[in-house]
Amino acid sequence: QVQLVEAGGGLVQPGGSLRLSCAASGFTFSGYAMSWYRQAPGKERELVAAITGPGGTTNYADSVKGRFSISRDNAKNTVYLQMNSLKPEDTAVYYCKRRVGGYWGQGTQVTVSS
Repeated sequence: QVQLVEAGGGLVQPGGSLRLSCAASGFTFSGYAMSWYRQAPGKERELVAAITGPGGTTNYADSVKGRFSISRDNAKNTVYLQMNSLKPEDTAVYYCKRRVGGYWGQGTQVTVSS
């Protein structure tokens, strides 16, 4: 069965960096586009970044452009989200999603605070 397991969240000061990872299993990873979403308290879940199966095309929410970078390693069945210049408003639970079929990971908490 499809499994997505996020890791790498934590507490970081404003201006800091984190790298999230999402390990996938149960399907042919390289054949599927993957996305990162986030949900802050009291807000709707929103798309942060997405990447195609081969990894050649990416897109980002305007709020994270220039600060976040999505990538993937198809040999390791893993998608990453490098987050730089973090702001308090980036605080949220971050989720990995396989776009086809709507499979979600369990989420990882990112808290940006001094």
